[in-house]
Amino acid sequence: MNSGERFYVTTPIYYVNDIPHIGHAYTTIAADILARHNRFMGNEVFFLTGTDEHGQKVDKAAKEKGKTPKEHADSMVENFKGLWKKLNVSNDAFIRTTDTEHIKTVQGLMQMLFNKGEIEKRSYAGWYCVPDERFWTEKDLIEGNCPDCGRPVEQIQEENYFFLMSKYQERLIEYIEKNSGYILPETRKNEVLGFLKNNTLGDLCISRPKQRLAWGIPLPFDDNFVTYVWFDALVNYFSATRYLIPHAENAKLGDFWWPANHHIIGKDILTTHAVYWSTMLMAFDPPIPLPKNIFAHGWWTVDGKKMSKSFGNVVDPNEMVDKYGVDAFRFFLFREVPFGLDGDFSEDALIRRINTDLANDLGNLLSRFLTMAEKYFEGRVEIPVGDTTELNEFAQLCLKANMDVHRQEYWARLQFNFILENIWAIIGEANNHIAQKEPWKLAKDKPDELKTVMFNLWNALRLTALSIYPFMPETAEKMWKQLGLKSLKEEAIFQWDWKPSYEIKVSKGEQLFPRIEKKEEKQKPEQKKEKAKMTEGVKELIAIDDFAKVELRVGKVVAAEKV
Repeated sequence: MNSGERFYVTTPIYYVNDIPHIGHAYTTIAADILARHNRFMGNEVFFLTGTDEHGQKVDKAAKEKGKTPKEHADSMVENFKGLWKKLNVSNDAFIRTTDTEHIKTVQGLMQMLFNKGEIEKRSYAGWYCVPDERFWTEKDLIEGNCPDCGRPVEQIQEENYFFLMSKYQERLIEYIEKNSGYILPETRKNEVLGFLKNNTLGDLCISRPKQRLAWGIPLPFDDNFVTYVWFDALVNYFSATRYLIPHAENAKLGDFWWPANHHIIGKDILTTHAVYWSTMLMAFDPPIPLPKNIFAHGWWTVDGKKMSKSFGNVVDPNEMVDKYGVDAFRFFLFREVPFGLDGDFSEDALIRRINTDLANDLGNLLSRFLTMAEKYFEGRVEIPVGDTTELNEFAQLCLKANMDVHRQEYWARLQFNFILENIWAIIGEANNHIAQKEPWKLAKDKPDELKTVMFNLWNALRLTALSIYPFMPETAEKMWKQLGLKSLKEEAIFQWDWKPSYEIKVSKGEQLFPRIEKKEEKQKPEQKKEKAKMTEGVKELIAIDDFAKVELRVGKVVAAEKV
């Protein structure tokens, strides 16, 4: 990507029926990494996230708390904004589907489709999943339950409005096949093509009767209905370009930040984006260009199980940041598992990454360099007097890895694991350089060679700080100051021999990442009490003669609830 281009990246807008979890954090940090990288490259960035505030689940959650849906949404929004601040997320805008301008855009697009004949009213009977707010056909169900969440469905018959999505099936297949990078990773693209080629695409119900659900955007052409929550939510990506972009007044002149470069989503909402959203955009008059890329990442599991409140295994990102620090948490999510695949989360694995990659490899390298700089040169980094071919080889190895860090293919395909591997290659080369050159020996009688070694190490650490910035912004800033530099963002220069006009004087400061010694968790007092209660009064097994005296009765189960 050439310097100065526009770059627009989005997360899904998150439903406000519950508090944010690690999945929300994962998607949003990924978008933040892309946004920070592109700002570094000199591009003009618009990074959008937000909240989805209409629908049945929000209405239900609000009633349970004795609030109006808007009051409930207002309180829940703060949980998301607070977490993004804690995670150092640099979003440029935060959209809410209750925004007046968003509502106007949704109604305008709805009216456009209706006028064009892309929406029609029908009587419909189907199986409805309340938690997912979605209709299913009989053949979609798995053992009578919702194929997405596994919960029971209910049969509903009612009149509704339908978007004629089926018209665009062949056109969408052709588009996906011609645009290889439209859906990533490749496995997700194949999933969507398989779905489209092996099924007859139906039309999409895009309304709900007000008598069943009043909390939604009213249809502009029939006030007895509200907009289906997914139609409302998907439009956010486009509506934001009308009023939340930088210099939003230019939007009135047709200067939109569209199409988006990346919609980053979880794999569970791939069909919604790749099929619903794509066909909606094709149907508008005139058609709106499709986003350049939809990237569907995998899930984090715990012990191979999907995170769930019922399992008690939901990972709270707030807790992880409090325990291990924001940069360690951000780093782990993208170093541990290739982005796009499922990964298994454990605190043991997180601690291992902190101790090996961050404390040992990066932290010790910086600490050793700073100690030697203070010991041999009173903290100054001096320009080397001479150089040798052998020493240049170290620079070449570091620059090769640095070029791979910035390889456009890696960033375009969100291959964060390859990028981090190359950053750690620079760190590895620098650690090897210290072992091979033994600066403590050079200090005795080879001052010029020592200067060169120290300058090369300083450059390797400088490039490392620049490269880790999108992933670990706090750590990069700390390193920059310790390396004697002033402004990381203004001095983001990747040439090896660059040197600022002012004197470089390093300062040691505190450790970047202290090692974590894992302590055996002591049994909590309440667990001990619970165990005592369970064992209290337990007697030996009774004899068969005593068992014969027990009166047994048969009972009938009249109701049961799935838990």
